Amino acid sequence: TNGRRDVHRRRTKHKARDAASTACLFCSKMAMLPSLFRAGKSALTRTALLTPALTSSLAAEYKVAASAVSFAGAWQHAAGQTRGISIDALKPSDSFIPRHISNAPACIEGKMANDCGFESVGALIDATVPPHIRKDGPLELGEFSEAFTEGQYLAHMKELGAKNKLNKNFIGMGYYGTLTPTVILRNLLENPGWYTQYTPYQAEISQGRLESLLNYQTMISDLTGFPFANSSLLDESTAAAEAMTMCSAMANGKKPKFLVSDKCHPQTIAVCASRADGLGLECIVSSEADFDFSGSDVCGVLLQSPATDGSLNEYGSVIEAAHGVNAKVVMATDLLALTMLTPPGELGADIAIGSSQRFGVPMGYGGPHAAFLATADKYKRIMPGRVIGTSIDQHGNPALRMAMQTREQHIRREKATSNICTAQALLANIAAMYAVYHGPDGLRHIARRVHGLASIMAAGAKELGFKTRSEMFFDTVTINVGEGKAASVVAAAVAKDYNIRQMDENCVSIAFDETSSLEDVNALFSILAGGSCSFTAESLAEGVDQNVGDFCRTTDYLTHPVFNTYHSEHEMLRYLARLEAKDLSLCHSMIPLGSCTMKLNSTSEMMPITWDEFANLHPFAPEDQAAGYTEMIGNLANILCEVTGFDAMSMQPNSGASGEYAGLMTIRAYHHNNGDYHRNVCIIPVSAHGTNPASAVMSGMKIVTCKTDKQGNVDIDDLKEKVEKHSENLGALMVTYPSTYGVYESKIDEICKIIHDNGGQVYMDGANMNAQVGLTSPGLIG
Repeated sequence: TNGRRDVHRRRTKHKARDAASTACLFCSKMAMLPSLFRAGKSALTRTALLTPALTSSLAAEYKVAASAVSFAGAWQHAAGQTRGISIDALKPSDSFIPRHISNAPACIEGKMANDCGFESVGALIDATVPPHIRKDGPLELGEFSEAFTEGQYLAHMKELGAKNKLNKNFIGMGYYGTLTPTVILRNLLENPGWYTQYTPYQAEISQGRLESLLNYQTMISDLTGFPFANSSLLDESTAAAEAMTMCSAMANGKKPKFLVSDKCHPQTIAVCASRADGLGLECIVSSEADFDFSGSDVCGVLLQSPATDGSLNEYGSVIEAAHGVNAKVVMATDLLALTMLTPPGELGADIAIGSSQRFGVPMGYGGPHAAFLATADKYKRIMPGRVIGTSIDQHGNPALRMAMQTREQHIRREKATSNICTAQALLANIAAMYAVYHGPDGLRHIARRVHGLASIMAAGAKELGFKTRSEMFFDTVTINVGEGKAASVVAAAVAKDYNIRQMDENCVSIAFDETSSLEDVNALFSILAGGSCSFTAESLAEGVDQNVGDFCRTTDYLTHPVFNTYHSEHEMLRYLARLEAKDLSLCHSMIPLGSCTMKLNSTSEMMPITWDEFANLHPFAPEDQAAGYTEMIGNLANILCEVTGFDAMSMQPNSGASGEYAGLMTIRAYHHNNGDYHRNVCIIPVSAHGTNPASAVMSGMKIVTCKTDKQGNVDIDDLKEKVEKHSENLGALMVTYPSTYGVYESKIDEICKIIHDNGGQVYMDGANMNAQVGLTSPGLIG
């Protein structure tokens, strides 16, 4: 091989040719060795034929390393001279466990267990996990009882993905097609140097992602017109609920009503209603124009601009009326729209919320996506979520850190502003880099293009004789297609591989995004017309004005140099690499910050995330277009039911903290269903994660703490005392198993029984779930 390479210097050519000839001679000599083996020697004798003396002789004769001769001889014997084929030798070479659990079984058995004073891991488990709660036999996982290899897994995911149908989506509702710049896709979203890090609580190993999250905050602040923003929340709906909680807190809990405009997205209305129930607020869904603000019991109002039907509405009088009774105004908005529209901060709102999904983050059938919340400086200490601040290090150099953490659950516990914890940092980084890459001019161009397509759509609908609901819009046009005809128009669109939204019996809405095209507009014209049209999008374009009237933005945004520098791929690549180099990730070592962070995002697991068939499905697409997702979620639910010992599973919670909240609200609903509305006391060990008490407060529960001993076990005597005292009103116990100290409490089943005997339910925090899977389960424990 070396001799065939294009080597320009003659001397090098000769050396290469000599080396190749030597290699050929050596191989031919080795090929003669089997003739010696045919002399009837045993396998042991055959191995012994390649003696040290022969090895040295061959090495000296052909001027190669003795180790090469030894290896070649051993290989010759192992590959060609064995008898019988071991089944183990035929196992696939891409098994998941040996590649991703780095310690070989021998090492685990021999060193880890021995260092702990045991002969084997089995003996260690027997001594650690209480025997009376041990699971008998293996997990029954049906078709997944045999582990997939990496290749089998990827083939399985391809098969599932093929069952999803990717229509062109014009549904909107806060979810849009987007073009993730490939330099960001490859070097951030698909890069373990970015996707394996944890929340940057340790600033000294997080300067890169802290800078990126600071960019995110700056982007949100600039576009919304507020001086203060956090560095992401879970999604738009829960961000609205967090803002509602802020409004209640600003009224000191003395104003029990919160108005939600009926122009908000339906999922936002639903989440606010659920969250209000736990907080003891009355969530009123109404037209803001018809609402009577003369009473003084409203703590806030949630508006949406652009509205869910795409319309742009004048909210000045509503904002003035709300402020007149000292109610706060929250405005749900769209970041891309804000490059053209007057920002909420300039309209007089108090808080702005929304999603940054359309800034380069695929829809992913609904998530994950980073939400945002921005507000006035005077409200910053009651806002939820992480805030990145500038500081200096011990040498006086500029540095970044997490700021104002005294608001957060890991410090303030039940007095925290929210139970929010990690909150989609990876997705916030993608959105931030999307803004960095495009800059203000690039974002403005995308926005004007989207608005232009929507404007042509509206003009074409009018040309066909239809009426639009609003003359002012950004990306979404709502069209009255005739009495009772909306469903048939939506069906006609689906038949042409387009998804549009049915607003009611008479109206459909069509939402445009970065991926939309003139060809799509023409196809939609044909769908509305029920056949061919006498005009095209191209023919209408020249006569269509791009106009948002009095809603037009007049202030600059994204003026910082970071948003005006990295607009070529190589500059963006270098910027991403510089930030990545400042951080500690799993590319460098483990990250021992806590049990719920010690995870491995393997490459094979991450790959399908960016496949089109999973990444670009709209969450409100018809269910028959999501058969692959439905099957995958169903399989996962069945597996988790077996792992946990439970009967049903919800895939709705978007984080661990959200899971706590969902679990406690389920317990609350259980008590209410039994008529036990008074059962609202939640007992929580003092060693519990800070999210536990924060989630309990959000669920409308009163916190009672119980003691733990030095090993982290629940103090049974103190628990019994607290349970007896609050027996009549006992709602729940929150417990982590194994505990936050890593202890398998031997009396965990007794603890559960004490709670059940007194009318309560037990919520098990899954932070340490990985340490009990297959050994025991919440269902088995009780």
